[in-house]
Amino acid sequence: MNKQRNKIFFPGAGVLCLLATLVLAATVARTGKTYTNPVLVETVVIKREQPDNFSGVLGIGDPAVLSHEGKYYLYPTGDNHGYDVYISTDLVNWRKGHRVFQSEEPGVWAPDVFYNDTDRKFYLYYTVKGRIGVAVADQPDSIFKDRGTLIENGIDAHMFRDDDNRYYLYYVQYPGFIIHVQPMASPLQKKGDPVRIIQATDPWEQKQSALTEAPWMLKHLGVYYLLYSGGGADSQDYAIGYATAKSPVGPFTKYNGNPIIKKDGNIFGPGHCAVVKTGDGQLWMVYHQQKNGSRGWNRIICIDPLWFDEKGVLHGRATRGVSRPVPGQT
Repeated sequence: MNKQRNKIFFPGAGVLCLLATLVLAATVARTGKTYTNPVLVETVVIKREQPDNFSGVLGIGDPAVLSHEGKYYLYPTGDNHGYDVYISTDLVNWRKGHRVFQSEEPGVWAPDVFYNDTDRKFYLYYTVKGRIGVAVADQPDSIFKDRGTLIENGIDAHMFRDDDNRYYLYYVQYPGFIIHVQPMASPLQKKGDPVRIIQATDPWEQKQSALTEAPWMLKHLGVYYLLYSGGGADSQDYAIGYATAKSPVGPFTKYNGNPIIKKDGNIFGPGHCAVVKTGDGQLWMVYHQQKNGSRGWNRIICIDPLWFDEKGVLHGRATRGVSRPVPGQT
């Protein structure tokens, strides 16, 4: 999510007041085996002694999603003080679970959770007040214990493990909004220096605010596909594109058809996606849209398919209010 509009993170004397929490899984149309977006809506109202860009009505967004042992676990940006987990068996019907991470500081944004099958631990890469840290748990819905800061001046971390078992932590320089990759010796230890890979150069990436953020890595037929978001994250112009490379550290070439997911009709500001594969092999992006065309952070969680064509081009389309088959259904 783009925080560039307000250069001051949060007033030190801020007071968080959670006035309303509304989980509307009932917004999903469940006729047979179909669904409509949004699949999850939850809102909080934040009041501060010194109102800022994050005061007012906020909707959960920036979802990270993990598939583990037949369930999906979703971790979004919430009240800016911690992360709650949401659990589903179909990506459509979500049950709110425990608070899995809490910070004494504000500015808790855009997490990622990675399961390491080598040690059977779950790693939460969190953002708190413009720095990236890591916390560890034994289960995806239990409390993550903090293991300290990994990266100063960074947000939007995403851990990727390659086929050769090498680890790469993608993240966004903050401020600056340039995507970097940090090679890792393990989920907890850095290896060497970070590599700068993507920044805002194209017009769509510079609408409202110039940025590239929310990295998410896919690998398909030996090619590395880096999904990312650009444009003002609190605007209807937020969108998703991708770049490809032959190595996880680049160099990356942006797809000339970007953005592949963008505003259209009743769809505003689709962005910050995670990608998960269902049992039938279908890729699904879990992402947020703006609730309407107004500028702000009132987001809703949506899901839609992604697919590769025979030429290796990645495709997707954001929907809202359109009936589609539930993931895993034919």
